[in-house]
Amino acid sequence: MANLQDIFNRMQENKQEQKEIKNVYKDALSNNEHHTRIKNEIKDLREQKKTIEHSIQAEMGKDYAKLEDLKYDLQTDQELINDLALNKLAKKETIEITDIHDNEYEPIFTIKFKKIYNN
Repeated sequence: MANLQDIFNRMQENKQEQKEIKNVYKDALSNNEHHTRIKNEIKDLREQKKTIEHSIQAEMGKDYAKLEDLKYDLQTDQELINDLALNKLAKKETIEITDIHDNEYEPIFTIKFKKIYNN
């Protein structure tokens, strides 16, 4: 079985190499006149799109505000369901969820590593 530290070191090396190649790629794109022109056109179109979206949101009024509230509610409920599932798992309880169509769902857990900053 592979050593965690060896894999982590390999990942760090690959990330560094990836970063270097991305920088070369970005430089090549920034030196391409056609790409720069299209990029500026896209930026202008995005600003126009944003203006249209804001005007539609203003027209919708309360309905759009409700949409934003529902988005927040879904985020907080997702955090709650994650916490409850993790607690059930820690207690070695079965985790069962089904939707209105009787489709079963199973939890998927991931592990991430966060850099620790020493003083």
